[in-house]
Amino acid sequence: MARKVSIADEECIGCESCQKICPEVFQIDEATGKAKVIKAEGGPEGLIEEAIATCPVTCIHREE
Repeated sequence: MARKVSIADEECIGCESCQKICPEVFQIDEATGKAKVIKAEGGPEGLIEEAIATCPVTCIHREE
């Protein structure tokens, strides 16, 4: 079973890198200008991991 993905809203700076890497899971909320998870479970694991590694403020987290 896939581990859930979450974003710490207060830390996100809205750089859009996660959305560009994995739009199946991440999307920028137009109201807040910050990223949100649109599919907490599932999605391409490699791209999710790349999005996590690319985030400049490390606000994307996975359940352990």
